Amino acid sequence: MNKKIISVLILFASLSLIDCSENELGSEYFSQIQKHRRQTDSLFKYSDTSPFKRDNSVKYTAIKWFDVNPDFVFKSRLIKYENPDTVIVLGTKGEERNQIKYGWFEFDFNKVRYKINVYKYLESDITPGREMLKNYLAVWFRDQTTGKETYEVGRYLEVEEESADPNYLYSLDFNKAYNPYCAYTPIYSCAIPRKEDFIDLKIEAGEKKYHK
Repeated sequence: MNKKIISVLILFASLSLIDCSENELGSEYFSQIQKHRRQTDSLFKYSDTSPFKRDNSVKYTAIKWFDVNPDFVFKSRLIKYENPDTVIVLGTKGEERNQIKYGWFEFDFNKVRYKINVYKYLESDITPGREMLKNYLAVWFRDQTTGKETYEVGRYLEVEEESADPNYLYSLDFNKAYNPYCAYTPIYSCAIPRKEDFIDLKIEAGEKKYHK
């Protein structure tokens, strides 16, 4: 066998190993999301904190999700405003809430850059027993699926607590985008994404509308 053929075979073997590794990573991610969805299902079924335990008039029939799509997973640095404003965020029962418009994340999808706002709680909201809110980053949004495939108020996105590292990369996983509790029962009030929280993109990932 000549040297050229041997080189081609070695290259092919190397590419096969790379593909295998990528497939394994993909498989691991899908397993992680499926586990997350099973845990969510268990929480709504059995936890005392479940909205379906608080309101027995609403029947739990399982959370509805889009198919898992790894294309809607991003890493982004938190870009903070130099002088964050305090803004009014309306609740679904009509009440006004004060939130700090703290910064934003950016992500690219199909060569277009998008922005998603980040809010924080006021110091006055961080009362005894609620200390976990100090570093909590509140992220919510509407998109082109809102009111159609997804809840008409909007959806929320869980991100890590604020890091002291300004270059820290946060995970924005829209496969875990979820509905606030007011999507299941009106006994709850939840923050309504503001007009500027609209993302002009069809985010077919995460939780779908619960009620028809």
